[in-house]
Amino acid sequence: MSSAAPADLAVAFRSMERRLREAQGDTPHELTAGAQTEVGTLLTEAAHLLNSTADPAAISQAIERVPADQWDPAVLDRLGAIALELGGWVRRIAAFGDDD
Repeated sequence: MSSAAPADLAVAFRSMERRLREAQGDTPHELTAGAQTEVGTLLTEAAHLLNSTADPAAISQAIERVPADQWDPAVLDRLGAIALELGGWVRRIAAFGDDD
């Protein structure tokens, strides 16, 4: 995802809590625990790349603090890949509720 702009990534991470909450809906946590663990692992990796906490809002803020000309392309690419993987997990979590 090398074409990911930092501003787009900031929005993706900022909206993650809402998207996860909506995807979870009324589905029992026991059904989505494994997926939630994977989400947590990805958020932790993103946080590590940015010297942040694994809170999606904190990750978003950390992205916004990096000046555009100071981005390491490899970090930006990995954050983009993480954002895509997170989106996949959000869809998987939502699918648990669709199976009811």
